[in-house]
Amino acid sequence: MKMHEEIAKKAYELFEKSGGVHGRDRENWLEAEKTVLGRMKTGKKAAGAKKASAAVPRKKSPARSTKRA
Repeated sequence: MKMHEEIAKKAYELFEKSGGVHGRDRENWLEAEKTVLGRMKTGKKAAGAKKASAAVPRKKSPARSTKRA
């Protein structure tokens, strides 16, 4: 999805979440832009997006003795 479309979608979500209050389009847009750009910087995907790679199980570390010498 193009960045502009993603920001627009998020801004509309914010509009709906606020009860559909009109006159806050600029605030909603700026908040959406901040959220989308922040996700891009951290590498996080949009909510509901699937990960490309499957989870890899970790190897168990050997048990350590709790006794002291």
